[in-house]
Amino acid sequence: MAEASDTLGIIYQNLKDAGCDEKITDSCMALAEEGNYSGLLPILSGYRKTLLHTVRLGQKQIDCLDYLIYRIQKEKF
Repeated sequence: MAEASDTLGIIYQNLKDAGCDEKITDSCMALAEEGNYSGLLPILSGYRKTLLHTVRLGQKQIDCLDYLIYRIQKEKF
């Protein structure tokens, strides 16, 4: 694990923990190495939107399964 004073190490580990792919990680690390932290924001925001879409899609699928389970348990078919 990166030490608290190792800014680049912290950023790298956080990107990996967030599930960023190699392309996003490389882009972000290049900007961080240049000290262009504000340049990271559009990339990170875009990836966040992608993750949020995935979560919402997963929630919709869970809702569908919950409804099917409910219907089967109540024998309303």
